[in-house]
Amino acid sequence: SSHYFGYALSILRSAQCALGSFMNQPSESRIVLAKILAQKWLRQEATPEYRMDILFGFDAKKAKMLPSLLRAFRDGRVRLSSTAQISDLGIQEDGESLQVWSSNHQGMKDLQTWLEKQGYETSGMW
Repeated sequence: SSHYFGYALSILRSAQCALGSFMNQPSESRIVLAKILAQKWLRQEATPEYRMDILFGFDAKKAKMLPSLLRAFRDGRVRLSSTAQISDLGIQEDGESLQVWSSNHQGMKDLQTWLEKQGYETSGMW
């Protein structure tokens, strides 16, 4: 008899859990409102980001100097001819390439032009 009581109690508990989770689910209008608020927040807070890969090739000296040169350019310690400072320039080193990114579209185009004049191969902006 205690076995049946335990079995019935477990069925009752699972039914209560299922009913409770059904009752706690948000309504469709709440979900739609949350999506609209999330879209508004993203539009206000998100900024476009432009990325470019710089391929080093076989010139080890250039590969070693470029990341520090770009960091100095970002920080305003070095000027690159006809390229305005990009203060939000992100730089990530990889063994065979360097990835840079920024929200400044024109600055990235100017940087790409300067890099290609210096003999670097780039992936183009994406």
